Amino acid sequence: MKMHRFKTLALATSVAASALVVQSVGADDLDKVFQVGQAKTAAAQKSQVKIDKISDQTRDRLQEYKDVLKQVEGLKVYIARLDRQIDNQNKRIDSIENSIEQVTEVKRQILPLVERMIAALDDYVALDVPFLLEERQQRVEFLRGNLDLASLTDAEKFRQVLEAYKIENEYGRKIEAYKDSVEIDGEARDVEILRIGRIGLLYQTTDAEQSGAWDQQNRQWVTLDNSQYKNAIRQGLRVAKKQASINIMTVPVAAPEAAK
Repeated sequence: MKMHRFKTLALATSVAASALVVQSVGADDLDKVFQVGQAKTAAAQKSQVKIDKISDQTRDRLQEYKDVLKQVEGLKVYIARLDRQIDNQNKRIDSIENSIEQVTEVKRQILPLVERMIAALDDYVALDVPFLLEERQQRVEFLRGNLDLASLTDAEKFRQVLEAYKIENEYGRKIEAYKDSVEIDGEARDVEILRIGRIGLLYQTTDAEQSGAWDQQNRQWVTLDNSQYKNAIRQGLRVAKKQASINIMTVPVAAPEAAK
């Protein structure tokens, strides 16, 4: 009987304590709980918006990457054709150099050959993309002036012409930056020239306010949209000066041709 009273007393005490706890959790505390829940919900919504935005950006970058890959593939085809031409030219040069050892047999043919090679080089420089034009023309004139020098052997004259051909070959493999003057809207302007092998010749004025490119088909300079190409050309100039690492650049170049 006493034990039953003790259990009844304990139960009553427990119920009373629970009532006190419920009373202690007031309306303000419940509002705080709801506010915390709402804040977490809002944060989750913001996070989802960020996730969606990142997903859209990733999809756009993937498409840009695919577009760049297509351009790279086209350039690879074009460069492969140029490499085969250069390899053929180098093989021809190697073959000619080997012939020098038999100078006794071919001596009578050397000077006429040198003259034809100098004339061909002169025509090539005139028809090529006009980079370092004065320097290349002076090289041709130097070779032509040496033809009549008795102090030089025929073999040395031939070697000098071969060296000039090798220099021209190397131009197609390098990126270069140099200062020059270009006529823009009838006015000579000081510019920085960016040469990308033989596939791209671009300029940017020293104040970076105007950019342009050489149109080989029409053989004239054309003005580019500076807002589109300004930074790319500037980056290319820094790369050519070895002030920045090589990276992908979006610049106008001659359209690649299918290899034959």
